[in-house]
Amino acid sequence: MDETTTRIGTGRRWLHLACTTTLTLLGLGERSRDGVNALGVLPEFRGVLVHDPLSLYDGYVGARHQLCGSHLVRELTAAAEDHPGEQWSEQIRWALAELNKQAAMARADGLAEIPPERAKVYLESFHHGIRVGLSLHPRVPGRRQSPARNLLKRLQQRACDVLRFTDFPGWVPFTNNAAERALRPVKTQVKISGCHQSKAGAAAWLTVRSYLDSARNYGLPAFEAIRRAFTGDLWMPPVALDA
Repeated sequence: MDETTTRIGTGRRWLHLACTTTLTLLGLGERSRDGVNALGVLPEFRGVLVHDPLSLYDGYVGARHQLCGSHLVRELTAAAEDHPGEQWSEQIRWALAELNKQAAMARADGLAEIPPERAKVYLESFHHGIRVGLSLHPRVPGRRQSPARNLLKRLQQRACDVLRFTDFPGWVPFTNNAAERALRPVKTQVKISGCHQSKAGAAAWLTVRSYLDSARNYGLPAFEAIRRAFTGDLWMPPVALDA
């Protein structure tokens, strides 16, 4: 899952995206649970949901979660820049990168999991880095804590959601980069044209983008997908639906 903004007339509207390795769905919606639900995907979703730290996704308790590794790496990089004399952020970032490499190797080898002996040193480094970081950034009085401590507590309390890609290397990705790639043409369109003129026009354009991105995932070029749509030979993804 991912989300961003687009312009309709003089105002900004939120749009949400859900995708798999083969299917893409974009739609307008508020920046809220109701806005995400409007896509019709997450209310009954029971798989693994890969997303950024936006808190509204955490409310989908029927799903399991994978926090996007790219977002975490960016936060860890910022922490390293903010605290140049501390090594915990670089250690955690290194451990995550190495675990991602091990997941890719396990996937290539057709393994259902990373062999424990391969993962052990990196998992230990990950948890050790968190403990060291928390010792350097203890809790202060009041509700407001430092960005470094908030990041470390999230890594500690949601370690299973950070490391879920190591449990299922064959089908849970480390990042939600696929969603970000699917959103890139939307941002490019806004930069070029400035805005959509109406909500209906924006919704129609997002439907077309969903169709074209899904077709591309199946190896069908955008021009061919458009040609088929206009000549009565509409391409549809080969997805079996329950009657």
